[in-house]
Amino acid sequence: MLDKERGSAVKLVFPATARNREPLFAILSAALPARGLVLEIASGSGEHCAHFAPRLPQLTFQPSDPEAAHRGSIDAWANDDVAAGGTILPALDLDVCAPWPITTADAVAAVVAINLIHIAPPEATTALLTGAAAVLPAGGPLVLYGPFRRAGHVTAPSNEAFDADLQRRDPRWGLRHLEAVVDEAASVGLSLDAVYEMPANNLTVIFRR
Repeated sequence: MLDKERGSAVKLVFPATARNREPLFAILSAALPARGLVLEIASGSGEHCAHFAPRLPQLTFQPSDPEAAHRGSIDAWANDDVAAGGTILPALDLDVCAPWPITTADAVAAVVAINLIHIAPPEATTALLTGAAAVLPAGGPLVLYGPFRRAGHVTAPSNEAFDADLQRRDPRWGLRHLEAVVDEAASVGLSLDAVYEMPANNLTVIFRR
C-alpha cells in the first residue's frame, strides 16, 4: 500500500486495484442497472469507485468503509470525479456487521463488495447478504469479487498460500466456499445469477434479489 499526498488529504494506493479494475469494469458495465445508486461496501482506498464512476455517469456511487483513513482516501480520490459530474457521494461510515445507515427497501439499485468476505470473519458474509437483500429492489444485483473455494475445482497454489496467510493473521479469515455462500444467499432471497472467472484466480459472483 502506498500513500499519495493530495493537498491535506492522503490518497491511498492499493496495487491490486490497478490489476483488477479493467476486468471488473467489463463485468460491472453489463451487470449494473441503467440508473440509480450503487452502494459499495468496504471501498478501501476508493480507487475502484474513482475508476468506475466517470465511465458510468448515469449511476451515482455511494462508497463506504468503517476505517476513517480509508474514508479520507475515498473522498480524496472522489475529488477527481468532480470534473466528470460529481457522481461519487461522500464516503459513509459503514461496518457491514453493524446496523447499516441505509436500511430502506429499494434504497439502492446495486450493491458491490470487492475483496471483502475472505478478509473478514464469517459473520461479515452473513451481514453482507442480509443487508443487501434488505436494501435492493427486485432484480437488483449484489456483486462480489475475490477468491473462493469451489467444489470440484482445484484451488490455485497462490490462493492456498493466500488463504494460509489470511488465517495466520486471523483464524476467522480465509477463502469462503462458493456453494456455501450461494446457499446462504438463497436463504435471504438472493439468487445466483452468474459466476465469472477473473484474472489471478479470482471470481466475480453476481446475485439478484
